Amino acid sequence: MTTPPTPTIRVLLADDEEMIRHGVRMILQHADGIEVVGEAVNGAEAVTLAAELNPDVALVDIRMPVLDGLAAIGPLTALDPRPQVVMLTTFGDEENVTRALRAGAGGFLLKDEGPDELIRAVRAAAAGDAVLSPGVTGTVIKRMLQGGTAPAPSGAPGAGSAEGPESRLASLASLTDREREVLAMLGAGLPNLEIGLRLGIGVGTVKTHVAAVLDKTGSDSRVQAALLAHQAGLAS
Repeated sequence: MTTPPTPTIRVLLADDEEMIRHGVRMILQHADGIEVVGEAVNGAEAVTLAAELNPDVALVDIRMPVLDGLAAIGPLTALDPRPQVVMLTTFGDEENVTRALRAGAGGFLLKDEGPDELIRAVRAAAAGDAVLSPGVTGTVIKRMLQGGTAPAPSGAPGAGSAEGPESRLASLASLTDREREVLAMLGAGLPNLEIGLRLGIGVGTVKTHVAAVLDKTGSDSRVQAALLAHQAGLAS
């Protein structure tokens, strides 16, 4: 039986700097299975183009004229079909990270990440994974370890678990060795595709392990699981 072709991932770029758009487009157009279908110079244009072009993923800069990226998240995620919104920016400070995630962004990627990380992030977002670059994950984890409110990525059922931290740490005993490996990689901010490559397993199997980890540890989101990995000393 012939395997059906994998659908092309349709990407919309939104950045007011032409050189940035050009660089990102050049990287993505050379990646298999990814197509840049449109470019916007501000958030308002991004929303209009997204409604017309139905992208799978919208890479959106935070600081843009007319309508900035943070303000554009709501209208973008209200579209049907809904694109996965990933903030692509040079600003990885705590306030921007938490505001983007609370507004409904599915991820946050710094512009100084390498081409391979950008491509992985687009593929992970299209697959429905939360996308946080390792540096950004560290920012979110630091905030939570200091007692801040944990922002839940888009699609997470809630911003916090009903279980206390001691109970969640105790729940690690119920994890299999492979689930503990997956938890450690969640703590490093890795998407499912990268976890699968490192462990030599398929993405579908990774998703099964992630779901088991979230269920067994009482974690509402990948970010909460990442926090647990850091608290338990599993993540470097």
